Amino acid sequence: MEVQTLTVDLGDRSYPIVIGSGLLDGGIDLSGHLSSNHCLIVTNETVGPLYLEPLKSCFDQSTVDVIELPDGEVHKTVTTVGIIVDKLVELKAGRDVTIVALGGGVVGDIAGFAAACYMRGVGFVQVPTTLLAQVDSSVGGKTGVNHPGGKNLIGAFHQPRIVVIDTDTLSTLDDRELGAGLAEVIKYGAIVDIGFFEWLEHNMNNLLARDPVALASAIRSSCEIKAQIVAEDEREAGERALLNFGHTFGHAIENTVGYGEWLHGEAVAAGMLMAATMSDIDDEDRLRLLELLSKAGLPVDPPPIGGDNLRDAMKLDKKVQANRLRLVLLRALGDAYVTADYADAALDRALESAGA
Repeated sequence: MEVQTLTVDLGDRSYPIVIGSGLLDGGIDLSGHLSSNHCLIVTNETVGPLYLEPLKSCFDQSTVDVIELPDGEVHKTVTTVGIIVDKLVELKAGRDVTIVALGGGVVGDIAGFAAACYMRGVGFVQVPTTLLAQVDSSVGGKTGVNHPGGKNLIGAFHQPRIVVIDTDTLSTLDDRELGAGLAEVIKYGAIVDIGFFEWLEHNMNNLLARDPVALASAIRSSCEIKAQIVAEDEREAGERALLNFGHTFGHAIENTVGYGEWLHGEAVAAGMLMAATMSDIDDEDRLRLLELLSKAGLPVDPPPIGGDNLRDAMKLDKKVQANRLRLVLLRALGDAYVTADYADAALDRALESAGA
């Protein structure tokens, strides 16, 4: 498969997204993206045994240190960031060290936040190995960790030097994780690109069968959409908030059931349907969204955790302004908007699906 390169255009902080097969098997030299000849690879106990050695070969003549974290959303905490910082101090790493994240969204968020914090900011490289991380969390510079009170409440914007997406890593991804990534892919079509949404309707079976051409196409389209939005609104002052479609409900689900019980993409899928319930769209559009999420094997209803519990969790959402929750809703498929101007009764109806 031909290697493709996109650019996140942020002026002197612009960086490439490189997409291809075999990139971790001698297909790319990452030495030129390091601040010096020293890097620390942050991975976890699941991904490390699979891809650590191939990744090391991408840093010619560099000093490569490694820290391996336990796997899972439950470890996305300030404590884990401290473990990374302790390792950097132990290595006597200077401000010219580069932190390389090898793994899914949890690893990328933790490693990126450590890079943002250590000595007030060091270089950072993203090597995402899950579909969700490849199409969403590795691009755009959002880093952070969870707090018992809410998801991603502690974090920073810290852009990577490069994002390396080796599509071969999806061969070791389990079906549930693949589906979770497809939720974010579907989101892009739902918010800004009806043509992409229609392509997904026609190609979902190929994606679930892990057809490499279909996956590469979906990844590229998703990254193109996100790169364009991030370039126009890096700090989420406006249009970037559209990327949170389904996330306000989804983050509340994750927090309420306990981090790791539902995968992020699963919670976002249910959240998108809850947002669609509040949206002034026709029944056909709502049904199309439901059917596509269902076809991807994703939940379309929240867990029975109680609407009041979800409402309480949503009060700490980062999109609350002047004590009013802003939500991403749809005018139609492919046309999303951010608003705080909705009827409270509509929110009540959406929350009813989570039970009393």
